[in-house]
Amino acid sequence: MRRAILIISAALITGCAGTGTSPTSSSSAIPVSEQMPTGMAEKSAKTHTELGALYLEAGNFAVALEESRYAAATDPNYAPAYNLMGLVHLMLNETPQAKGAFERAIQLAPTDPQIANDYGWFLCVSGREQEAFKYFETATRNPLYRTPTRPYTNAGLCYLRIKDDKSAEMNFQRAVLLDGSNAQATYHLASLSYKRGDYFNAKKLLGELHKLIEPNAESLWLGVRIERKIGDRQAEASYSSQLRRKFAGSPEHQALLQGKFE
Repeated sequence: MRRAILIISAALITGCAGTGTSPTSSSSAIPVSEQMPTGMAEKSAKTHTELGALYLEAGNFAVALEESRYAAATDPNYAPAYNLMGLVHLMLNETPQAKGAFERAIQLAPTDPQIANDYGWFLCVSGREQEAFKYFETATRNPLYRTPTRPYTNAGLCYLRIKDDKSAEMNFQRAVLLDGSNAQATYHLASLSYKRGDYFNAKKLLGELHKLIEPNAESLWLGVRIERKIGDRQAEASYSSQLRRKFAGSPEHQALLQGKFE
């Protein structure tokens, strides 16, 4: 789950100021992080939040948390600081602290697209999937949000958690339509095609995925199973060989060794 959070929440500080409107209302406010600070406190909070986001992406959670706390102390109304704080606590599996930080961020900026997206993801992984979807919708409805592909991907992952494959696929398709380089959504589209027995479409999508990224254990294992269903033994052997050579000891490799193809 940590890997998913890192991928999905790469842009940690993009958001727009809220005015206390409903979470499902649309907003075209310019994200806070892209606005010129109005005072020294906000300037300092913005700088430390941006720095903390870089530390979080680098995996240095302790320093990222320190930076988020400093930013929030400098400007208690700077919502992106609390959003960053929530993400760090989430990465550290500190759910109560993450909840408090995210709730403060969404209180300060209820229509902020990045904060809505990240709070939605927090709700999703906390077992509150049905509550999460309205926040993903809020994020996608802001026309100034630079990465609307992210909340669509998150929504797709969240629908997978409640076994709603149809809704998941629809959201992954929207994500790829907005950003054809969205490897995560492309992988899940291939996986869902395989799951429903559309093996040739799954093969096509997997080929597109491997044009975007180097094959990993998950995608190679999916390739093995797709080609096994299609009956292309040469392609199946090629995927199997790569999985053994590059990802020995992975769960996917273990499944291959044990013949657990389903």
